[in-house]
Amino acid sequence: MSTTLVVVLVVIGAYLAAHVAFEWLARRFLVVSGAEYLLLGVLLGPEVSGLISPRTVGGFAPLMMLALGWIGAVIGAQFFIPGLIRVRGTPFRVAFGEALLSLALMSAAMGAVLVWALGLPPAGAVVPAVALGAIATASAPSGIAVVSRSFGRRGPLVQQIEVATAVDAAVAIVAFGLLLSISHEVPDVVPRAPTATEWAVITVAVGVVGGALFHLFLGGEREIDRLFIALAGAIILASGAAAYLQLSPLLPTLLIGAILVNTSGNRGEIKEVLGRVERPLYFVLLIFAGAAWQPVAAGWSLPVAFLVVRLFVKPAAAWLAAAAGGALADLGRGWGRALLGQGGLAAAIALNYRLVETAPLHNLVFTAALLSVLLTDVLSARAAGAVLLPRRYREDSGSQDAPPAPDVPPADPRGD
Repeated sequence: MSTTLVVVLVVIGAYLAAHVAFEWLARRFLVVSGAEYLLLGVLLGPEVSGLISPRTVGGFAPLMMLALGWIGAVIGAQFFIPGLIRVRGTPFRVAFGEALLSLALMSAAMGAVLVWALGLPPAGAVVPAVALGAIATASAPSGIAVVSRSFGRRGPLVQQIEVATAVDAAVAIVAFGLLLSISHEVPDVVPRAPTATEWAVITVAVGVVGGALFHLFLGGEREIDRLFIALAGAIILASGAAAYLQLSPLLPTLLIGAILVNTSGNRGEIKEVLGRVERPLYFVLLIFAGAAWQPVAAGWSLPVAFLVVRLFVKPAAAWLAAAAGGALADLGRGWGRALLGQGGLAAAIALNYRLVETAPLHNLVFTAALLSVLLTDVLSARAAGAVLLPRRYREDSGSQDAPPAPDVPPADPRGD
């Protein structure tokens, strides 16, 4: 029996076992499904069972880049401007304040850990610290979706959390894309290499050109199969160009998704195509992200510090943003705990950083992100329930005492 067939059979069997187990855990303990695929990748990878070899992981790099690009396009498709302007300004002010504060505070905290605990020079700590700040900014909607399904109606808190997760994703992707542009290795070219600003312009241009070309050629197409082929081509082209230039595929494809849903008359069909392929690619991304992990010999203080500091920084940033925006009375002091889950975008950014060979401390940053994704995804629905369910009970009955959390059915890994 060939090695490839063995890998396929083991993946199928492990997937079924993990999925059944996590379905039960999700129903019984409000655990969000999704982290099991990341853990499955670690178990199948070269560092544990060896069923997926390093060569196999490297051979699937193009598929991983496609998955990264697809996630970016899905997030960009959320930003439909006519729909956004119907939301009043306060949720966006609070969301941007929370995202920017999270990015700044986590970057500063991780920079301090890298300098004082690991002995890096301040200049050498900037890139991994900001990368960790971008990863920490991302929030997963999955845990929120599990609990918000039990709401009889949408309140301001649910709307604020939904806006915050979308804004967190955009800020994280933009910050990471600009980071790779600024820290880009200077190539040996004639007459000169592009500057950091020019690399950032190139990153944006790849997305703008890709979105514009797709709109011109197939912007009015309604047939799903043709749309899928064309959209996959646009994402592959943008992701491949960004990966070849050692830039982030997430930012160009986010722009492609945003351009298409705002300029095309077939917005519904485009979102349908993106949604159909998102889940399989998301699972593949998590499995190969886990398989790409390598153990770190030293420096475990960084992953532990990242996990612990984020548990405090994210709610604190949300509280400060709500207080500055005058929304604290509507949202409550602890509303930011619903944003603690990380999910697929954090794993995607970490994998993107891991695949950049010249990125400093790429495996240590990757380890910190995977540890956080594994633990926070397990607890995200419970944390969201601690925020949302007591608020619903108070709004419905006027009581200050919250009832026990109901048995909520599990959500899918992306929270759709």
